[in-house]
Amino acid sequence: MSVSAIPVIAIDGPSASGKGTIAAAVAQRLGFHYLDSGALYRIVGLVAGERRINLDNDLEVSRIALNLNIKFNGEDVWVDGREVSGLIRGEVAGAAASRVAALPGVRAALMTLQRNFRQQPGLVADGRDMGSVVFPDAGLKIYLTATPEERAQRRYKQLISKGVDASMAALLQDICDRDHRDSNRAAAPLLKCSDAIEFDTTGIPVQSVVAKVLQLYQDRQKEQ
Repeated sequence: MSVSAIPVIAIDGPSASGKGTIAAAVAQRLGFHYLDSGALYRIVGLVAGERRINLDNDLEVSRIALNLNIKFNGEDVWVDGREVSGLIRGEVAGAAASRVAALPGVRAALMTLQRNFRQQPGLVADGRDMGSVVFPDAGLKIYLTATPEERAQRRYKQLISKGVDASMAALLQDICDRDHRDSNRAAAPLLKCSDAIEFDTTGIPVQSVVAKVLQLYQDRQKEQ
């Protein structure tokens, strides 16, 4: 089977839209590989911050992206032999990820790495440009969204459950700022592909969305 024939489900959407949770669950149900593209940018942002590199310096940050040894083991993420799963899920790493993701050099550096996740029997990839840029030939493209208030509430519950102090007002502002930055960046802006199916996940249980995506995939397979 050629690489282009390996099935891909691309799930895109803004921050806290539920795409990571949905994509991971769909991949598990299908026995597919899973790519959390956001984790890659979080890793780059984390390492750049640790090395005190200006997050707007495309050349220096791109060098980091080109030379990282990244491995995924389920939900665990390793970088250069160091487990960083908890570190990259923090709000600081998330904000850094949004900044470095706007850098053309960084996106180019990570493009090959992302596409190499396309392996048999298939791949579920989530991010902000999986269907538009990284896997434009994906057999199924999903665009998840939710109201900013809903997404801020999800983030708030997530942080509180981990014992992290959080402010709903600050989280809502951060969500809105990220949406603006991601939608207006020059390099691969966040957008809904014309051939993507959109779901508003506001108030909808995760399993209901997972079931819908699985049904859509099965329907697409029958059409081939």
